[in-house]
Amino acid sequence: MIEFLSGALTLGFLIAAVFFLRFWRRASDRLFLAFAVAFFLLAVNQALAQWLGAADERVGYTYLLRVIGFVLILLAIVDKNVSRSRH
Repeated sequence: MIEFLSGALTLGFLIAAVFFLRFWRRASDRLFLAFAVAFFLLAVNQALAQWLGAADERVGYTYLLRVIGFVLILLAIVDKNVSRSRH
């Protein structure tokens, strides 16, 4: 059951990445590209954690790609707000 849910979560992250990538191609906004990359990193993190048998979140290295993804999202939001306030 855990494997199924992990696969579903990975697929959800990949769908979100493709969704934001499509918006980036239409609008050419860096925010959408950053979200696409971040969700792709979250999908890779989830797949690797399951594949390596590290689904136990107490293992430290399973957090690395997840943290990078969330930091990328935060930086993209801050960049969007700072660039908007300059104009």
